[in-house]
This record gives sequence, C-alpha cells and structure tokens, in this order.
Amino acid sequence: MFQDITTLLLNPKAFRNVVELFVNRYIDKGITVVAGVEARGFIFAAPIALAIGAKFIPLRKPRKLPGEVISEKYDLEYGTDCLEMHVGAVQPEDRALVVDDLIATGGTLCAAMNLLERAGAEVVECACVIELPELKGRERLNGKPLHILVESR
Repeated sequence: MFQDITTLLLNPKAFRNVVELFVNRYIDKGITVVAGVEARGFIFAAPIALAIGAKFIPLRKPRKLPGEVISEKYDLEYGTDCLEMHVGAVQPEDRALVVDDLIATGGTLCAAMNLLERAGAEVVECACVIELPELKGRERLNGKPLHILVESR
C-alpha cells in the first residue's frame, strides 16, 4: 500500500495540527537549522523553521540548487540517489533537525544527516509524519533519535 500525505494537506486543520505538534516538540530544543528533504519534507520543515526561529535549509536532488553545493550519494531499495546542500548553509555550531514526510528504508534520512554532519552541524533529531516500520529504516539511523507521528501498520 502506498503511503501519502496528500489527504492530510487537503485538511487545513489537520495540517496545522501536525505542524504544531512538531513545533511544540522543538521550540525549546536550541534547534538553529531545520533541513527539509526534497520535496515533501519541505512542506513541514519550512513552517517548523519559521515557528521556532531557525534557518530552513532545502536538501535537494542533484542540479536543483544554484551555486556551490556539497553532495551525498545514498542507496535506495531500487537504485541510488543523491542529496545536495549549499556550501555554507550550516555552521559548525548549528544544531539541526532533519524533516521528511516519511521514513521507509532510512537511506534518505541517513544521507541528509551525513550531509549536515560533514558540513559541521550537530544533527539533534530526525522527524517524520509517517514510519513504515516493516522496512526497518529506524535501524539504519545508528541510534539517532527519530520522532514519528504515525506508524503505518
């Protein structure tokens, strides 16, 4: 079964509630960077960043960002992919939150964390709306905290 957030986004009250749940969790955690994974992670990461007073950093697919970037390749269940981030987007003292719509195998979140950590940020936690636990993505995060709102069954 395909998991999707579209119906959530079509309900303004539910969408606001989801963003508020994340904001309430992170408002006092000293987060300075909220990194959203392309593309659905942007939908949640940007309003979270605004609400907690942090920078929003888009982590994009190759050749989508202008200027100098750093890249992180990663494996998917069906091939490979890559995320890119602007050089200088994070500083060594930054405390980062990584946001995506869901976690499946964990490859994308691992790549996002590696990218941010290579640039000197401390990744505090990852946050997703949905987890597909049967794909064991959480196990690939090497103990990094993961906050989930809905676990698919």
